[in-house]
Amino acid sequence: MDVSGTASADENTRPQAVIKTTARQLLVKLGAGGLTLNAVAREGGLALSDVEAVFPHRDELLTALLIDAYNDSGAAMEQADQVARDAGASAGARLLAATRALRRWSFANPAEFTLVYGSPVPDYHAPQDTVPPASRTPAVLAGIVRSALEAGELTAPRRQVPGPPLLLPEAEALFGGVPEAPFSDLIERGIVLWSSLVGLLVFQVFSRTHDSVRDETAFFDYAIAVAAEGIGLVVPLGEHTD
Repeated sequence: MDVSGTASADENTRPQAVIKTTARQLLVKLGAGGLTLNAVAREGGLALSDVEAVFPHRDELLTALLIDAYNDSGAAMEQADQVARDAGASAGARLLAATRALRRWSFANPAEFTLVYGSPVPDYHAPQDTVPPASRTPAVLAGIVRSALEAGELTAPRRQVPGPPLLLPEAEALFGGVPEAPFSDLIERGIVLWSSLVGLLVFQVFSRTHDSVRDETAFFDYAIAVAAEGIGLVVPLGEHTD
């Protein structure tokens, strides 16, 4: 059997894997702003020319790390949601499972979490290549909310978002179109839920709630349940599966 193609592919991907692993280690030590190709070469015992052959510029390396982080965290949510769906869980239980998965990923990968959700890296502008991976997290949330709407699991809001629609076409497309009244502002409410999730994770990963609550895991579940009330979804509490 001819395995030369596979061997060649392995040889081509090995330097990239070493470089990215080393770069992730440096993210912990230096932060994204301190990441340089020279530092990666020194830390990984590589020649600078070998690093530049794979990632000619620091920004290309940062982009690769961002894409990996978005894909890994998105996959964690997708898998947790699929397990909950297979078990016949309600939309509220699915939301809790998916957000718990993102929380686990965030605590297991704080440097990557900071790269994605922390302060912008000076002089770096994420290219369009990062948009599809970055969309995986809101896509999971949108899928759960859409399922809740179709299953009749949502309670209609007491008030609508005032004024004209606030959405960009991309947000409408991700959700699959704007629902009819009384849920015509559901996408805006879903974005509030998404931003609440990210803000909650920032608070917990960066230790902003540890001196306010005695059980941060239980508080996370509670906060997700409260945020979900904004879209009319009931999240079951007291089911600790982590």
